[in-house]
Amino acid sequence: MENLIALLVAAPLLGAAVLLCGGRRLDKAGHVIGTVLAFASFGVGLALFSDMLGRSGEDRAMHQHLFSWIPVGGFQADVAFQLDQLSMTFVLLITGVGSLIHLYSMGYMAHDERKRRFFGYLNLFLAAMLILVIADNYLLLYVGWEGVGLASYLLIGFWQHKPSAATAAKKAFLVNRVGDMGLSIAIMLMFTTFGTFAFGDVLAATGETSEGKLTAIGLMLLLAACGKSAQVPLQSWLGDAMEGPTPVSALIHAATMVTAGVYLITRSGAIFNGAPDAQLAVVIVGAVTLLFGAIVGCAKDDIKKALAGSTMSQIGYMILAAGLGPIGYAFAIMHLVTHGFFKAGLFLGAGSVMHGMNDEVDMRKYGGLRKYMPVTFVTFGLGYLAIIGFPGLSGFWSKDKIIEAAFAYDDGIRGWIFGGVALLGAGITAFYMTRVMLMTFFGEKRWQPDAEGHEPHPHESPKSMTIPMIVLAFGSVFAGGLFSLNESFVKWLEPVTSFEHPHPVISVPAITGATMVVLLIGVAIAWFMYGKRPVPVTAPRGSVLTRAARRDLLQDDFNHVVLVRGGEHLTRSLVYVDHTLVDGVVNGTAAGVGGLSGRLRKLQNGYARSYAVSMLGGTAVLVAATLLMRAV
Repeated sequence: MENLIALLVAAPLLGAAVLLCGGRRLDKAGHVIGTVLAFASFGVGLALFSDMLGRSGEDRAMHQHLFSWIPVGGFQADVAFQLDQLSMTFVLLITGVGSLIHLYSMGYMAHDERKRRFFGYLNLFLAAMLILVIADNYLLLYVGWEGVGLASYLLIGFWQHKPSAATAAKKAFLVNRVGDMGLSIAIMLMFTTFGTFAFGDVLAATGETSEGKLTAIGLMLLLAACGKSAQVPLQSWLGDAMEGPTPVSALIHAATMVTAGVYLITRSGAIFNGAPDAQLAVVIVGAVTLLFGAIVGCAKDDIKKALAGSTMSQIGYMILAAGLGPIGYAFAIMHLVTHGFFKAGLFLGAGSVMHGMNDEVDMRKYGGLRKYMPVTFVTFGLGYLAIIGFPGLSGFWSKDKIIEAAFAYDDGIRGWIFGGVALLGAGITAFYMTRVMLMTFFGEKRWQPDAEGHEPHPHESPKSMTIPMIVLAFGSVFAGGLFSLNESFVKWLEPVTSFEHPHPVISVPAITGATMVVLLIGVAIAWFMYGKRPVPVTAPRGSVLTRAARRDLLQDDFNHVVLVRGGEHLTRSLVYVDHTLVDGVVNGTAAGVGGLSGRLRKLQNGYARSYAVSMLGGTAVLVAATLLMRAV
C-alpha cells in the first residue's frame, strides 16, 4: 500500500495541471474534473487508512521514496513521503472536507465565467497541502508550505477585478513571507546542527543537542506557524482574506492553510520538548491570539469576518495546546479536526446565506432567515452549538480538554493564568457566536432594496450546496464524541505525538462546571443585547473597545505606524546617509585629488628658469639641513 501514497498528491496535482493548462475547451467540464479528482484523492486516503488500521500501533508508519532530489556531497534532500497516524489524520481531513468544499463550489460558482480556473486553483491548494503533511523531511515540507502560500494568494485574489480582493491577496502573501523566513532559517539551523532534514533523524537527535540550539530552532518554527496560522503578531491577513469566494474561506479557515502551523509545531514536538523557553513562547502566543480573535469577532457585522475572528481564536486554542507538550498535543489535533467540521460548515452556511441575500455580508441587514432557509439554519445552528462547546457536541469534547490541559500546565501560577485565559475565551466565544446566530436567523427582517431598487428574496440553496453542509453538520455533532470514546483519538496519535494525562490544578468536574457557567453567561449577554432588543440597521458608535475591535484591535494601524512608516523613515535615513556620507566621501575624494592635481600641474609650466629656481631652492634646503644636522 505504500506505493499508493504518491497518488494522494498526484490526483489533485493532475487536476490543477489539466484545468490550468487545458484552455477554454474544458470550461464546461472543468468543475466536474476538479471535484472528481479531489474525491479520488479522498478515496486513496480511505484505502490507506483502512490498511493502517489493520496494523499494530508501532507498525503503522508507511514510507515511499520517489527519488533523490538534491544529492550533493553531504547535502542529501529526497522527495519521499511519510504516512503515520498524525499525517493520516490531516490527509483525511484535507481531502474529505476539501472534497465537500469542491462539491459545494459547483453550486456556488455555477455562474462564474472563470470557474474552471477556480477549480484548478482548488486542486493546486489540495496538492500543496498534502505535500506539506506527508513529506518525510522539512525541506520537502517547505515546498508544500510555499505551494499553499501561492495557491492561497491565487484564491484570495480570484476576483481580482475588485481592488479589495487584489490588496487582500497581496497582504496575505507578504505577511506569510515573514513567517516563511522563520521556517527557512529553522531548516538551515537544522542542517548545520544535525546534518539532515529528515524528521526521523532530526527529532531522534534532539536529546543530544544543546537547549540553546533547540530554542533557536523552536522560535523560528513558531514564527513560521504564526504566519500560516494567523497568530499574533502575523495575524493581520486573515480578516482581509474574506475577500475571496466563500468556498475559499472555508478551505483556508477550516481544514487546510491555517492548520499548517499547528501541524508544524506538533510534528516538531521533540524540538519543543527540549526547549522549555520556546514551548512557553508557543503557549503565550496561543493564549494572546485566542483572546485577540475572540474580541475582534465580537464587533464584526460582516458575517465572514466575524467567523474569521473566530478562526483566529480557535487556532489560538490549538497553538496553546500544542505548546503544553505531551499533555496537549493530542488535544490540539483533536480540536483541529472537530474545528474542521464545524468551522467549514459555518463558512459554507454563511455562503448559503449570502447566496440567498444577493451576496450581502452585513448581518445588520439579515434577520429572520430561519423561515426562508431551514436547512441552512439547522446546519449552521449545529455548527454554532459545536463551536461554543454545547454539551455532547464536538467542540465540547475537544475544546474542554484543552481548557483542562491549560489548567494542568504546571502546579504554579502558570496553570491558573493560561487555564483562566482559555476559560475566558470560551465565554467570549459563546457571546460572539450567539450574536451571529441571532442577527442572522432571528428577529424581524431588516433587508432593504439596494441602490438599483432590487430587494433580496432569501431562499434555500441548491442541493449541491446543502448536502456538504449536512455532512459537515453530522461531523459537528458526532466527531468529538467518537474521538473521546475510550480515548480512541488519543491512543491513535500516541505513538507519534506521545501523551501524558493532564492533572489540572483544580478538579475536572469543577473546570467543566465553570466552562458551562461562562458559556451560559456569554449566551445570556448576547441574548439580552441582540435577542430582546431590536438590532439597528446602522451600527451604533459603541465603546472605545468596540470601535477598536471593529478595526481589528488596531492591528493594521500598528503595522502601518511601526512597519510602513518605520520603513519609510528607515529608507529616508539610508538615502540621507547615502547622499551625505557615502556620496560625500566619494565626491570629496575626487574633488581633493582633482584640486591637488591642478596645483601640482602648475609646477610643470615648461619654463627653464622656473625649473632652475626650483633646483636652486631645493639645493639650498638640502645644504641648510646638512649644516643644521652637523651643528646639532
